Amino acid sequence: MILTNLIILKNNKPLALVCKRLSEVNSDFEELVMLLNQELAIINGDKNDFFIQFNNIDQLRHIVIAYQSGRAVGCGAMKVYGDNMMEIKRMYVRQPYRGKGVASTILSELEKWAVELGTHRCILETHERMKDAIALYKKNQYAEIERYGQYKDEPNSVCFEKCFNTR
Repeated sequence: MILTNLIILKNNKPLALVCKRLSEVNSDFEELVMLLNQELAIINGDKNDFFIQFNNIDQLRHIVIAYQSGRAVGCGAMKVYGDNMMEIKRMYVRQPYRGKGVASTILSELEKWAVELGTHRCILETHERMKDAIALYKKNQYAEIERYGQYKDEPNSVCFEKCFNTR
């Protein structure tokens, strides 16, 4: 499925953003995740090995990539995390496209897909230093929750959820 939205970029000209749903990893997703991992290695410091073990992309089957003029500019994914629940993973937008609505568009497409699959809620984890990510999730009506699962004892983790009315 392809979704097209318009976004205003720096030159104030509307440019089409095309989001594509994928059921397996492709080279665009691998490249974006590599860039994400480079940023996260700096943020996570000596705890990076702890976090990276939970972010294997090989088994992801619900991936959204945003393209602008044919270039992959952002991505996100989700994986099953219990009954009627998905965990949002690997959200990333290239630097020049941040603050333009790309991440919200990707997140919205993941949420729509989750609801189509019968999901009642999405959860996610981010690092407390990732202020833009925290603001993104709050802006998109995610509520902060207690740390869950593998992040329960990780003081730098901030966890969120969004519940869907699927009736």
